[in-house]
Amino acid sequence: MDLRKVLIVEGGSDRKRVKRVLLEPVEIICTNGTVSPYRIEEMLLPYEDCDLYVFFDADESGEKIRALFKRAYPEAIHLYTERVYRQVETTPYRVLASILLAENFEVHPEFLL
Repeated sequence: MDLRKVLIVEGGSDRKRVKRVLLEPVEIICTNGTVSPYRIEEMLLPYEDCDLYVFFDADESGEKIRALFKRAYPEAIHLYTERVYRQVETTPYRVLASILLAENFEVHPEFLL
């Protein structure tokens, strides 16, 4: 299997916002709220040969889910939005593009202006 990038976000609004910025095909998975270690493992089993990226909100809920992912998948790369924006879905597109570009994702150039 070719290495693929898998991006894990909290909800559908996060997925839509990030997907709009991305230029390359990336599998985006939503946790849809609170998850357990068992649910994380079950959700990511089909992606065990992929590069995992975690992109959660900068709030209490996002940090709790992030901690679970750090324990279950320490090899996952964690992306962080700035605390001032709190949520991925409210982060400006140009900021999202910069965050993703820093981790070698291909982004639409118009979001870098």
